[in-house]
Amino acid sequence: MPRALSLDTISPMSTAGILIIGNEILSGKITDVNTAFLCKELYDLGVEVCRVVIIPDVLEEIAKEVLEMSEAYDYVFTSGGVGPTHDDMTVEGVAQAFGLELEERAEIVQILERYQEPPLNPSQLKMAQLPVGAKFMGDSEALFPVTVVRNVHLFPGIPALLQRDFDYVRPHLKGCRFSQRRIYLSCYETVVAVELSAIQSEFSEIRLGSYPRTGLEEHKVMLTLESRDLEQVRLAFDALLKRLPDEVVMKTDVAVEEE
Repeated sequence: MPRALSLDTISPMSTAGILIIGNEILSGKITDVNTAFLCKELYDLGVEVCRVVIIPDVLEEIAKEVLEMSEAYDYVFTSGGVGPTHDDMTVEGVAQAFGLELEERAEIVQILERYQEPPLNPSQLKMAQLPVGAKFMGDSEALFPVTVVRNVHLFPGIPALLQRDFDYVRPHLKGCRFSQRRIYLSCYETVVAVELSAIQSEFSEIRLGSYPRTGLEEHKVMLTLESRDLEQVRLAFDALLKRLPDEVVMKTDVAVEEE
């Protein structure tokens, strides 16, 4: 059985899964920018994104992935498939994942009637069909509030709407922010790979990233050291600087530092 999470039971050291739904993404007709937005916003909040999945508009796949993510992570965010057309299956998929019936929500009907001339047609009324017990986050004057079923947040696929809706959800998310320091190098990764491996082995709880740059950038590699443990970041940062040849270190900076 999926765990029945509430905002009160989620740890500050929280995790998230992102489910992008739509044939148009998989076919390349539409470029997915929602993943990058959600990952950046969640990272800044201290919520760790552990998995991102892109799937087609197939009911069974939506239900399967929603259930798996809901059981594995504190928060789940879906994007796409919440409109009035035949291929909008996310709401039904979420209901199926949790074994819930769909019900017509009067408050959504009222919102629709503000934007559409009554009587509403069946396609429009489809958007008012939500899983039993679904909750809402958002502005009552907006076209649609964010629907929340257990720990699953349903977002539209249109980036401008998703970003607007995330503002409604953001204050309710619990996280523990990461501390991060960066080192910029004038050499290639092959020159410092041994040193990087040694530091990662010594500080196993630190995430040490190495990101090569090509083209006209002034540096060839950017190193990042990050953790929710500020002291460990500081210790690993100092230890790495001692191991690196002075002539390859161009500059350092503090990307994020929490006291």
